Amino acid sequence: MTQQDTICATATAPGGALGVIRVSGPDAIGITSRIFTPVNGLPLEKRKAYTLAFGTIRSANGEIIDEVLVSLFRSSHSYTGEDSTEISCHGSSYILQQVLQRLIECGCRTALPGEYTQRAFLNGKMDLSQAEAVADLIASSSAATHRMAMNQMRGGFSKELVVLKDKLLHLTSLMELELDFSDHEELEFADRTELSQIATDIEHVIARLADSFSVGNVLKNGIPVAIIGETNAGKSTLLNALLNEEKAIVSEIHGTTRDIIEDTIFINGTLFRFIDTAGIRQTDDVVESIGIERTFLKLDQADIVLWMIDGTANENLEELKAEILPRCAGKSLIILFNKSDLLNADRRTCLHDAFAHVDAPKLFLAAKGRIGLDELQAQLLRATALPEVTQNDLIVTNIRHYEALTRALNSIHRVQDGLAMNLSGDFISQDLRECLSHLSEIIGGSFDADAVLDNIFKHFCVGK
Repeated sequence: MTQQDTICATATAPGGALGVIRVSGPDAIGITSRIFTPVNGLPLEKRKAYTLAFGTIRSANGEIIDEVLVSLFRSSHSYTGEDSTEISCHGSSYILQQVLQRLIECGCRTALPGEYTQRAFLNGKMDLSQAEAVADLIASSSAATHRMAMNQMRGGFSKELVVLKDKLLHLTSLMELELDFSDHEELEFADRTELSQIATDIEHVIARLADSFSVGNVLKNGIPVAIIGETNAGKSTLLNALLNEEKAIVSEIHGTTRDIIEDTIFINGTLFRFIDTAGIRQTDDVVESIGIERTFLKLDQADIVLWMIDGTANENLEELKAEILPRCAGKSLIILFNKSDLLNADRRTCLHDAFAHVDAPKLFLAAKGRIGLDELQAQLLRATALPEVTQNDLIVTNIRHYEALTRALNSIHRVQDGLAMNLSGDFISQDLRECLSHLSEIIGGSFDADAVLDNIFKHFCVGK
């Protein structure tokens, strides 16, 4: 792969009325001009940027393939930072393939996955975090995920990191100066109190960004909800009712569900990821035992737990309570008594009293139909407690960013400890450099030690 190549690819999904082919690279305008005949005769090379040209594209033997519109972009004012064209034609897969074939015949090559955005990054049109936000924006499926991706793509996250890096660079420069002029006791560039305050300010910002990942990850991937209970309690039936489709096999045979079944749905704009698990019971079946182990693993990973209880059979209820309730500590638990249409008033009261000491919503569901599902959905929304997201909110959704922020946070903590213990400046300086390096990973590139020198001479004017 080389940026000297001119690349082409279809930029729209198949099956639509219109299709767009994007061409980018040093010879994008020239190659497009070779296959395009404008109606007014003015070639693309002589047209201004940000203009549309109407005309035809013909095959090698002169046969018209389609009437098209060509959009013209010149470097560096394009998405990729290169000369680019976009050919809008009819959405026929045959037409699109024929146009691509003509472009390749005239010198293009087919673009690799993500190559347009990669070129935009390499040409300085966006940093790495903005490039990653492009994929998130395309995949956004709710108002919250759209706002988070749009904020990041427009540089909100990058700007915050640049401010952080500037503060770290300032702090690193002060420490480097202390080391360089340590034999001149009369020179004091900053006292430790000031350095500690700067480090604390930096630590607060990094911690806030890292902490936002718990919300961002949930909004992006869905709130994990584990449906647990004994075999034949109605877990798979509940999953199918929530999804409004036959996702899981439902049978009167105990142990039908042996593996994890997951799917997502939106409830009032909030994405939930429901996880149907294997029924909990004592069994000698090796495969079923593995499924039950996975049930407890998913329970531990869930934010919300739906405990399904067959209201007509609860011989093992106390044993289950001892096994399940401790694992639900710190989670939102909702207890569901199934088959309520088969229970009399005394039985309902008995079941409710058995869980009177458990601080969790308790709902009765019917064995058939959707009785109780509306209240369940309302309880699920109450259990989320997610904040309202605006386009100005900085929320981390990328695991790579979170890991880099976590490493940067550990580094700045070592800086704070070093300042508190009055350690030598060279130890503190090393931790500051590591913190800068970890933040640089997020937006691309690496921390350059020369940046410290540049900052020293720029801001401190040492000598002349």
